[in-house]
Amino acid sequence: MLIASLGVYVVLQNVVSTIWGDNTLSFRTWPVKEGHQFMGAYITDVQIITIVVSILLLGFSWLFLEKTNIGQKIKAISSNPELSSILGISKNQAVVWSFILGSGLAACAGILIAADTDMTPTMGFNWLLYGVVAMIIGGMGKLRYLVLGALLLATTQHLSAYYLDSKWMNATAYIILIVFLYFRPYGFSGQPLKKAEI
Repeated sequence: MLIASLGVYVVLQNVVSTIWGDNTLSFRTWPVKEGHQFMGAYITDVQIITIVVSILLLGFSWLFLEKTNIGQKIKAISSNPELSSILGISKNQAVVWSFILGSGLAACAGILIAADTDMTPTMGFNWLLYGVVAMIIGGMGKLRYLVLGALLLATTQHLSAYYLDSKWMNATAYIILIVFLYFRPYGFSGQPLKKAEI
């Protein structure tokens, strides 16, 4: 399913390129100005908004999964699908709500990225790669491991861009992925996938 979804993703990208072209587009109406200096670097207003919104969305996701009935069902299905089905928890309902939550978060991320770097038909692939690498680094289990993986990936990428070149950011993500797959395949959580999940 993962390979098939990536194939559909590539097809849709090329359909968009064919219909609307490959030109970089922008919906920004505000003037471009110099960012604020912070610890020797510059951060723009859009990037500050992105950080704040990301923290708020992370908090919302945690509250949704921990405090709502639907969130508890999603966690139960992801933990043990067979036992959850025996207890009468609808797997289809959990999948639909997971899809809704994931799509909403992806849409917010796309809007924030487009506001910062403008839009192209292929703009999402690198961010998809970063998300997958952060998920593998974090491993299965708690949300904090995913946050830790994302912070490690982002910090390493930006240090490589600062000391080497920005062209090394994608290579850094692949290197981290290879290192974790070889030395710590279950990520920070250390929890292997159950047989039922595979």
